[in-house]
Amino acid sequence: MRLELRGITKRFGSLTANDDISITVEPGQIHSLLGENGAGKSTLMNVLFGLLHPDEGEIIIDGVVTKFADSGEAVRRGIGMVHQHFMLVPVFSVTENVVLGFEPTKSLNRIDYKKATDDIRRVSKEFNLEVDPDAIVENLSVGIQQRVEILKALSHDAELLILDEPTAVLTPQEIDALMAIMRSLAASGKSILFITHKLKEVRAIADVITVIRHGKVVGTADPTASESDLASLMVGREVELTVQKDAYAPGESVFEIRDLVVRDDRGLVVVNGVSLDVYAGEILALAGVQGNGQTELVEAIAGMRPVESGTITMNGRDITNESPRKILDAGLGHIPEDRQRDGLVLTMSLADNLVLNTPRRPPFANHGTRNLGVVASHAEQLVKDFDIRATSVKEPASSLSGGNQQKVIVARELSRNIDFLVASQPTRGLDVGSIEYVHRQIVNHRNRGNGSLVVSSELDEVYALGDRIAVMYAGKISGIVDPSTSREDIGLLMAGTTAGTSSE
Repeated sequence: MRLELRGITKRFGSLTANDDISITVEPGQIHSLLGENGAGKSTLMNVLFGLLHPDEGEIIIDGVVTKFADSGEAVRRGIGMVHQHFMLVPVFSVTENVVLGFEPTKSLNRIDYKKATDDIRRVSKEFNLEVDPDAIVENLSVGIQQRVEILKALSHDAELLILDEPTAVLTPQEIDALMAIMRSLAASGKSILFITHKLKEVRAIADVITVIRHGKVVGTADPTASESDLASLMVGREVELTVQKDAYAPGESVFEIRDLVVRDDRGLVVVNGVSLDVYAGEILALAGVQGNGQTELVEAIAGMRPVESGTITMNGRDITNESPRKILDAGLGHIPEDRQRDGLVLTMSLADNLVLNTPRRPPFANHGTRNLGVVASHAEQLVKDFDIRATSVKEPASSLSGGNQQKVIVARELSRNIDFLVASQPTRGLDVGSIEYVHRQIVNHRNRGNGSLVVSSELDEVYALGDRIAVMYAGKISGIVDPSTSREDIGLLMAGTTAGTSSE
């Protein structure tokens, strides 16, 4: 299939999400759409897949101008989409998920499962997908679930496959396997639109790279382009991609977790006997595929979730099951995973959010009366020091971009007199320029002799920041290694294999 998007424009009120975008994808080509979160990539793909309708522009397939009333019509025209968040029914089998909505029938409208199963085995073998048609989806790894999504598209005769951020929740080995599948699909003549913000991956797999910034195409490149050049296109300026750190010289242990057990909202044990030490002057990076207990671990450390058993100690003080207020007062800084839900009060001003941990304390208040002048001047200083882009410290936090909202949290936590920092997914959803800045602030905290625990599902971030790397799988620490460990070995640990070199 040859696809041409010509002058696609999509508006949401005053926001222009896609602005006169033109892209051509040739048969058998892997065409990468590169851009930061919020650049307009997913909106454009939803237009192509019939989930949204363009305000202007044309979709041209094999030379014919085409309009899709809905996604079903896009599927019938040979377009398949694998969404970032899988659209599978967990309790259904692979076959049931693949045929859902397109069930092959026998007489009397009975579903022909044998035909469906045979078709799945044939397609799975043809493209080396290695999926059991009878397996129940909830029992499959994330990587195999993604193959089921690809099977769904191929079983509906997709000639162009849209992969939207397909590596976000995969281990390195699963990413390598996906790349091999993509190459096999392209070699068979399928066209692929690969949507991502990861520079290494796009250089490894793409035939052509189109870069989108603020809803516009800002350039095209081929895979020989450097990561620095691609990052500059994405952000609009030069970006320092390497994190500079002082030599690693750890001091005494400042943070200890022993045999921690924590349950999730369903009452299931998701942190199961975790023990960790973090030292002064160290960043311990905690890697792992999202959903292996990292979120609940951080919530327990910050006092946001009860600890069933085990202990958490900071500078010799037991903070297990203390209130969030007491834990913060004891010297913990917390950059939460969800900045809007747990890190900010969006309706409050930028100035108020910057003193959210200490609003009633001197110098911000005296005898119960807030000193608004000091609060404002404090905010003005942090806006300058932490490069927060805002028109006024009086504007609500909701009016800031995601990157600037994150900078508000980083500024608030690192401007306090904290002894230990816990940062969970600290750069999720940020552009490479904001990532560069947040990383620098975390490293500055470490260089001053403080300890930090950084939890991230991005391996590039884990390698960039970690002095040691711990890996979490199924609620346990599967290994602790140093940053010289290969991505392949860390990938094995992320998949639950305990091979690797411990640095404890």
